[in-house]
Amino acid sequence: MKIFCAIGLLALGVFHNSAATASEELARAKACLGCHAVEQKRMGPAYKQVAEKYAGQPDAEDRLVEKVMHGGSGVWGSMSMPPNSQVTADEARALVRWILSLK
Repeated sequence: MKIFCAIGLLALGVFHNSAATASEELARAKACLGCHAVEQKRMGPAYKQVAEKYAGQPDAEDRLVEKVMHGGSGVWGSMSMPPNSQVTADEARALVRWILSLK
């Protein structure tokens, strides 16, 4: 019985974590791809440009999560990024981790 409980708890953890796992699908679902693309600049920078710019910066993840959640301006030109109220903190963190992993 204990083994089944452990397997069940493990499975719940895996499913819970996969809900916030980011990919291009999550970016599309949250309307991020209306202004961004993976490879080329649109209204906002390409995600690969973001990954390159912030590579190796220890505070990059936290800074970018704040920008996803609350918006920002001045880093990539005069166009402001609006706040994204439809994105939860966990989703924002997962999106940022995915973006920063792009090469």
